[in-house]
Amino acid sequence: MSGARVLVTGASGFLGGYVVPELRRHGYEVFAAGRNATALARVADERHRVVGDLASLSSQELPVDAVIHCAALSTPWGSWKEFHGANVAGTRHVVEFARRNRVRRLVHVSSPSVYAANRDRLDIRESEVDRTNRLNGYIRSKNAAEDLLLDARDAQEIEELVILRPRGLIGAGDPSLVPRLLDVHTRVGVPLFGGGENLIDVTAVENVASALRLAITRGDAAGGVYNISNGDPRRFRDLLTTLLTLLGEQPRFRPLNRRVAWALASTLEAVCSVIPGRPEPPLTRYTLSTIAYSQTLDISRAREDLGYRPEVSLDDALSAVAAHLKAGS
Repeated sequence: MSGARVLVTGASGFLGGYVVPELRRHGYEVFAAGRNATALARVADERHRVVGDLASLSSQELPVDAVIHCAALSTPWGSWKEFHGANVAGTRHVVEFARRNRVRRLVHVSSPSVYAANRDRLDIRESEVDRTNRLNGYIRSKNAAEDLLLDARDAQEIEELVILRPRGLIGAGDPSLVPRLLDVHTRVGVPLFGGGENLIDVTAVENVASALRLAITRGDAAGGVYNISNGDPRRFRDLLTTLLTLLGEQPRFRPLNRRVAWALASTLEAVCSVIPGRPEPPLTRYTLSTIAYSQTLDISRAREDLGYRPEVSLDDALSAVAAHLKAGS
C-alpha cells in the first residue's frame, strides 16, 4: 500500500510527530492533523496540514485511504467531561470523518492502561481487559473509545479497524513519562516499592510508529487488538538507575509500602476532587498501578499478525532520552 494517502491525527503531539516521518520514509503521502499549527509545520508542508480540533475534522473532505488516530488526552488526572470530550467524543468525530470520506482502514491508538490494577500482572493478553475498570477517567475513556469503534465497525461505519495498545512510550521529546519521573526524583526521590523489583514494560516511540505503519496493511481488520512494547521488561529500580546514570544524576529512591501508598493516594484523590479546580494529587492510584506493581505485555500476537519487531532497543531509547534532555538543559 506504499504510495497510499494516510491521515494522522494528533500529529502535533509526541507520538504523531514520529508517525508522520515514519510513514513518509516508507512511501506514504501523509496528511498531518492537529491543533498546534507550529508543531504541525515541523512535520508537514502547508498542503498536507489540517489544523483544528477533531470536531472540525469530522466535516473535512479529504480523500485518504487510512487514518491513524493518535490524538488523545493522556494524563493520570482530569475530569470525566475532559476525558470524554477528547477520547470518546473525539473518536466519534474521527469515525464521522472516516465514514464521510470512505476511508478504508482506521488504526486506533488505545492504551494498556485498561489493564491497570493494584496487583502484579505478567504477560497480559489483549483479551484480559476489565471493561468495568473505574480507576480513573482516562481508563474509562479508553475503554469507551474502543467499544465505540468496535460498534462502528459492526455497523459498517468503518470498513476496517485495527487497535493498538502501546505501553509506556519513551524517546527524545517525551513530554510526560520521563519528565514526571525526573520531577519527582528532584523534589522528593522516586518512590520504590518492594525494593523496585517489579517488572516494567516500556516502548521506544520509534517502535510504536513502526507498529502503526504495519497496522495500515496488516492485522485483523475486523477490530483486531494488539499489545505493543519493546518486549524487554526491566526491574523498575534498574530502569530508573540506568536513565539517571546516563543523565549524570545520583539515584534517589524513597522506599514506600504499597498498601499505605494506595490508601494515601485514595485519600488525596478524594480531597483533590472536591477542591475548586480539582488540582492533580501528588500521588494517584493509577500512577501507583504503573510503578508499584509488575505489568508486562504479551506481544506475540503483534509479532505474528503485524510482523512487528522492536527495532530500537530499550538501551538506545534511554540514551536518546538522556541526550535530548542534556541538550535542552
